[in-house]
Amino acid sequence: MTTWIESAKQSNFTIHHLPFGIFTANDNNKRVGVAIGDFVLDLVELQKHGFLSEIEPEDDVFEREFLNDLMALGKEYSTKLRNRIQELCDAQNNELKNSEFIDRILIPQDVAKMHLPIYVRDYTDFYSSIEHATNVGTMFRGAENALMPNWKHIPIGYHGRASSIIVSGENFHRPQGQKKPTEEGAQPPFGPSSRLDIELETAFITCKENGLGNPIPVNEAEDYIWGFALFNDWSARDIQAWEYVPLGPFLGKSFASSIAGWITPMQALEPFRVEGPEQDPKPLPYLQTKGKHNYDIQLEVWLETENGVNQKLVESNYKYMYWNMSQQLAHHSVNGCNIGIGDVYGSGTISGKDKSSYGSLLELSWGGKEPIELSDGSTRTFLEDGDTVVLKGYCEKGELRIGLGEVRAKILPAKTS
Repeated sequence: MTTWIESAKQSNFTIHHLPFGIFTANDNNKRVGVAIGDFVLDLVELQKHGFLSEIEPEDDVFEREFLNDLMALGKEYSTKLRNRIQELCDAQNNELKNSEFIDRILIPQDVAKMHLPIYVRDYTDFYSSIEHATNVGTMFRGAENALMPNWKHIPIGYHGRASSIIVSGENFHRPQGQKKPTEEGAQPPFGPSSRLDIELETAFITCKENGLGNPIPVNEAEDYIWGFALFNDWSARDIQAWEYVPLGPFLGKSFASSIAGWITPMQALEPFRVEGPEQDPKPLPYLQTKGKHNYDIQLEVWLETENGVNQKLVESNYKYMYWNMSQQLAHHSVNGCNIGIGDVYGSGTISGKDKSSYGSLLELSWGGKEPIELSDGSTRTFLEDGDTVVLKGYCEKGELRIGLGEVRAKILPAKTS
């Protein structure tokens, strides 16, 4: 399949991708858009001028401030919608190309502003990369006790702070809080975090409710998963180290988590399914899956500094994940927990088998002991004020390529008063 939109032929947003987001343009009214090439396809205008007459939704879901109501129509409807958009953008179809309304429907991305695409009612962060968990455990407990006894039996997770999820491009201030005393019995120091870190993650978003008390069978979990996005779950390692015993992360995580402005429908990732790593020991029956439940998604972390450095720090891949999305969701709901429309689930930091694929500065600098050399001769162990971190991702299979919406944010100085 090819398209008449020239900029989409060599783009992250090809006709095979078509991610969804919320944008504003000249009239400042938030609405649903679909990215293709250098344009945002305005679904309000597309519906208004009759291009969706055969699959028109009953409500004005394209005029909403979030994607939740569109997602609630289900994956079957979103597939029909994507198929219709592909049909309109196909090189053999002139319906949209020759329309007198084309300039109202195709909006240049450089005049569109992206907004938080999901109303996030709930947010859960998992800890599902065995390489990451082993690295962190080795640092803190030694190689012989790297993984806790439960790690290979359940997808570890915790309930994060939904209110502080921000969209790519939104910058944030360095967090501050208490840190571990340097001497036993001393007062804990208070101030801005000096060990601010990235976490290279992805996130999936659910589009269906199970109802309180109803576990989701692992072989039905994909019916609930609508979309996928890059995700940076920023961490203040020094604040986290002091607070996490006995109840886990709190202020060291809740200050900000960045999600892409473009959400990739799961249908777009179908060609890139792969087998996951072997799970040993075999999970309990409610967590057992068959077939290909991981995805071959190349992931990158880039650092931009105020001194002009623009350097790739990490190359990893989502296929390394030990626990897949279906297992994560089945475990999340096995106790009867109710799953909502627009809930976000972070994968946990994604690391690979070698140092260049480690998904956090904690691992790359091995707890700050091995500074990372930058191209201008400076170094980093953790992030400094003015640093901008960019997450990128893409899938390739033969001539087929899609690129995920990037996640970008700059670290601003702490607000200390």
